[in-house]
Amino acid sequence: MDELPAFIAIETGNDGDLPLSIAWTLPDGRVKHTLIQPDNNWLEDELVSLGDYSLEELNSMGVSPLDVIRELETDHFNATLYTAGVGDDEAALSRLFETYGLDPFVELAPAESLYNGLEPGEWARARGDLFGELGLEPLRPEEEIQVMLALHMRINEDT
Repeated sequence: MDELPAFIAIETGNDGDLPLSIAWTLPDGRVKHTLIQPDNNWLEDELVSLGDYSLEELNSMGVSPLDVIRELETDHFNATLYTAGVGDDEAALSRLFETYGLDPFVELAPAESLYNGLEPGEWARARGDLFGELGLEPLRPEEEIQVMLALHMRINEDT
């Protein structure tokens, strides 16, 4: 079996860059997922949105942004990670790193760029179909990762 690409997905609040939850793949296909404790500076804006989470839930069940960065560094230092939503994920990832004055050590790329043989838009359509087929939600990072992994396997079977 070819080595799996590294996929990442980040759930954000309605403002688009407040990271609430993150998931990524490991080389063996397992998925790491966690809620993220919001930094106090992130909460200063009165319009901040925590999506479907409460502040108590994020603080009690989440991990600090620094712990997320450390785990990501352990798993994917200087790697390219593939995502379904590069812009949103880049903004959220930048916010994590900027909190500590760090430069991101990973690069994000569109997942569809892994598949040269697909027509434009074909990957996005197949991804949407697979969400429906599996009964999963695109806004949940761990479910986004499951779909990208399943789609990767399916595309590689067909080629």
